Amino acid sequence: MIGFSAKRKWIYPQAITGAWQRMRWLTFAALHLILFATPWITINGNPALRIDLPARRLYAFGAIFTAADTLFMLLLLLFLAFSLFFFTSLFGRLWCGFACPQTVFLDSWIRPLEKLIEGDWVVRRKRDQGPWTLDKTWRKAVKWSLFAGIAFVLAMSFVAYFAGARELWSGEAGRTSYTLVGIFGTGIFFDLTWFREQFCNYLCPYARFQSALTDGDTLLVQYDITRGEPRGGASAKEVGRCIECNKCVFVCPQGIDIRQGFQLECIACARCIDACDMVMEKVGHKGLVSFGSENQLKGKQGVRRLRPRTVAYGGLLTGIAAAAVTLMTARAPFDAAVQRAPGSLFTMDADGYVRNTYLLRVTNKQAGDGAVAFHVEVDGLPEGSAQVMVPDLSLKTTESQTVPLIIRVPASSDMPRTIPISVEVKSPTNEVRLTATFKTGGQLVVE
Repeated sequence: MIGFSAKRKWIYPQAITGAWQRMRWLTFAALHLILFATPWITINGNPALRIDLPARRLYAFGAIFTAADTLFMLLLLLFLAFSLFFFTSLFGRLWCGFACPQTVFLDSWIRPLEKLIEGDWVVRRKRDQGPWTLDKTWRKAVKWSLFAGIAFVLAMSFVAYFAGARELWSGEAGRTSYTLVGIFGTGIFFDLTWFREQFCNYLCPYARFQSALTDGDTLLVQYDITRGEPRGGASAKEVGRCIECNKCVFVCPQGIDIRQGFQLECIACARCIDACDMVMEKVGHKGLVSFGSENQLKGKQGVRRLRPRTVAYGGLLTGIAAAAVTLMTARAPFDAAVQRAPGSLFTMDADGYVRNTYLLRVTNKQAGDGAVAFHVEVDGLPEGSAQVMVPDLSLKTTESQTVPLIIRVPASSDMPRTIPISVEVKSPTNEVRLTATFKTGGQLVVE
């Protein structure tokens, strides 16, 4: 943390074990598995999850989204935003302590390595406050080298979601991808080795607006003031249960004292809960720190899950999810667009036909190994005499092709200046109907 003197105050949290920490480690293991394994998984020959920015495509668990699917991206962002609101209104900052990458990487890699190389928190603090010696130098060098390696692996894993894991790790990705690895790796190294808890305290916006999302029934890490105060020793008479061991302060990675009440810096990591449970069990009492709501702690009522705030967020989430499912059900596995060829309104051919030229673009978003054949039909033209000319279209997955579409109609004296038409692009399983107009100039007859 940074005090009022603007000088960095290093925090040396004491290691702690307990039921909540075991639960956190199980969560960390699952999140690491997802992070490292997902870029390598393929579904129907395509990445399970990849954001291909140059091609403007999103691969998501067998589905392929293009720039034409912007509405789905909007719904996804809205769903994630309201999920955060809903989750926070119920469980406070549980995300910060159990799933935030900042916390996951610090507690999974950085702090265990520091303890392994430099010793426990007391030894580290004493060594850091002392002069630079050979012992201190080699330990710092080894630690920072390992941190640099971890930052590199994390940066590669993150960029793999954009550049592809196989291409990135085999050296076949573009220069831009490796430049991003260097930028992200440097940022991660700086964050995990120096910035640490300051990111939560000063940069992360979540802590700032969280208070607007919570109420008296939100689960937070709470100190039981009624049972704990006034503080005293283990054998003190007519005092609270808190024995002033300060274990909850020693284990806190944010350097706060939970006994002072809820604070912005608290990330709900539950380390103080395990610490207090361990100490109070030895003196025959129940822990004084726990997950609970403000109203529950005051004895007003139990935790209310259903309340106006959670019902509103839940309803919005349900509506967004229903809209996304409905749109996905009606979504065609390919995109098609038609536009008039630039500089070409209509042309009178020598054989008495009026010709319009269009550009038809088709993008295959259907996952699969083989190519898909597309057939084009045009409705709204005079029957029997119109001519439609378009090359054969056979596209592989994610392949896009633009071809000329030529329509010829015999000129007649009663022909309107504009004829509305529909262009139907059909695959073996779906079809997309496009609207266009056929221009004639009106009453053009070739003698």
